[in-house]
Amino acid sequence: MSTDPVFAAFCAAGLWPGLGRTLAGALEGAGIEAPADVNATNLAALPKVGPTRAGRLLSAFIAAAPVYEVVELLVPASVEARIASRVVDVLGPPASRLLRDDPWLLLSVSGLSPSDADRLARVAIPGVRRDDPRRARALVGYVLARVARDGHTLAPRDAVEQALGEFGTGDPREAVDAAVESASVIAIEDGEQTLLGLARFVEAEDGIAEGIARLVSSAEPIAGDLKRAESRSLDEAQRSAVTAALRSGVSVLTGGPGTGKSRTVAAIVSLAEHAGKSVALAAPTGRAAKRLEELCDSPASTIHRLLGAQPRQSADGVRFDGGFARGSDWPLDEALVVVDEASMLDVELADALVSACADGTHLVFVGDAAQLPSIGPGRVLGDLIDSGTVPVTELTTLYRQAEGGTIARLATAVRSGELPPVEDPTREVVVVAARGSADAAHRVVQLVTDSIPRALGIPSDQVQVVTPVHRGGAGTQGLNAALKAKLNPGPGRFDVGDRVVATANHLEAEPFGYANGEVGVVADVERGGTVTVDFASGPAEVKGKALADLLHGWAITVHRAQGSEFPAVVVVIPPEAAGMLSRPLVYTALTRAQRHLSVVHAAGPALARAVRQVGTLPRRTRLKERLAEYLPT
Repeated sequence: MSTDPVFAAFCAAGLWPGLGRTLAGALEGAGIEAPADVNATNLAALPKVGPTRAGRLLSAFIAAAPVYEVVELLVPASVEARIASRVVDVLGPPASRLLRDDPWLLLSVSGLSPSDADRLARVAIPGVRRDDPRRARALVGYVLARVARDGHTLAPRDAVEQALGEFGTGDPREAVDAAVESASVIAIEDGEQTLLGLARFVEAEDGIAEGIARLVSSAEPIAGDLKRAESRSLDEAQRSAVTAALRSGVSVLTGGPGTGKSRTVAAIVSLAEHAGKSVALAAPTGRAAKRLEELCDSPASTIHRLLGAQPRQSADGVRFDGGFARGSDWPLDEALVVVDEASMLDVELADALVSACADGTHLVFVGDAAQLPSIGPGRVLGDLIDSGTVPVTELTTLYRQAEGGTIARLATAVRSGELPPVEDPTREVVVVAARGSADAAHRVVQLVTDSIPRALGIPSDQVQVVTPVHRGGAGTQGLNAALKAKLNPGPGRFDVGDRVVATANHLEAEPFGYANGEVGVVADVERGGTVTVDFASGPAEVKGKALADLLHGWAITVHRAQGSEFPAVVVVIPPEAAGMLSRPLVYTALTRAQRHLSVVHAAGPALARAVRQVGTLPRRTRLKERLAEYLPT
């Protein structure tokens, strides 16, 4: 297209806002082959581009200058140009200058490798040496970030030094010392070993512990009328949870499905409001917040909205990743804050939440510690429960309510490590055996499009497919293609009526933002590419680079489904998922269903073995110890 390789890569990567593939292919014909050729006259010569649109394209190109400057570094280093916008998102508009000073800052951007940063370094700093101290320091952070992706906030120093050996950093001890000296890494003496952690995660755990201690010491009991709780037919454990929430600054309510957590939370909220206290209800996902709002008959929001997620101007528009408005300087106004699905909280979001609670606030964590832990590092709910520093009420009595029955009994058994045979004449739970992925996929499509709607009266648009994997015939990609062809065939990437899932937070979307994991339905597709989606939190316009964060959502992964419930769920366990199965994953998948659960089982004995033997993979964290230090029992 262009004799200028940087300009060609910039355009081909879609980094010029408003310039689609068709216009990119027409640039050379209009005499636009390099940045110097970009002017209103030349742009107006493009097909179907008049003066007004030409002006917008010119403004967009000028505004994208920080990204272009990064592409100028990446292309000679054989690093994909498309990641330039992510680099600017992380490092800010001066990204190019910062990378010229320290090319290994590139490792702070997810998805990039030390070899990428090394190639950039050779371009930016001719003659640079592999033992450059900047490289060594960055590689320590890279190793710890890799550890954090597995959920750990800390790693043993000797393990980090050993991992550094594969990158040729020179003396790994000196590399670690340099990283600690720079304050990007914190070293903690723990008995006979030294633990290392990225400062952001270590400080977040300290902030959670300190904040919880502050709330515990400053809260006064809420004078709730406990006789009103008794009138709600709460059992002894449920009343104990209500009492803990009203009397203690911080408390935890946990338990499996069908044990009455929702009823207990509703009682806590009602009693607090009856006592004249203001209440804030929040959850990590929009669907969970909507459910919480309906159960308590009080407004609820996502945690990000509650805390006032702040916009930051990024390379492709506004992203809400600039921190939170509410915090210690401007705390929340409510006297009681209830957070549902607390198992999904990572250390940074939990720290932001606790910091935003004013002195005297009552904070109630509600969640099921048997579910999958947070995607981000830490195990906040589990550590809080294990620390023994705040009141914890676990509900264990199983009540046959609308959301209970066979689903709840099966989930309770799995929670305790058992996978019993299912014999359910009510067909609330159905197990369908399958021979391999192709057969599993066929049966999933049959269940969603025919069997469940016909036999149970639950329409297809209320049936959610959940699978552990993306690839393969019974992964999200293959199943979504098959379900779209059956339920909503159409020529576009997205068509009106498509079910979609968000894979990133976009709280800036008009008129209502949406959060990662929210499932919605496409309501409109404009010629310019804007897709309007009806999410549980309201309609939102998805456009530009945000479209890359939108996927078809008839089938979603277990992690994406966490925090949401659906009238009917089809859980598929294909053979290729056998190696990744665990009790928390299976349990989380099964507990997404409200009225009906179909399990398409093609993993053979691996499923029962995982439920019986594979518990939560341990995470190395320090929150439990920090809580014990701040709140000695």
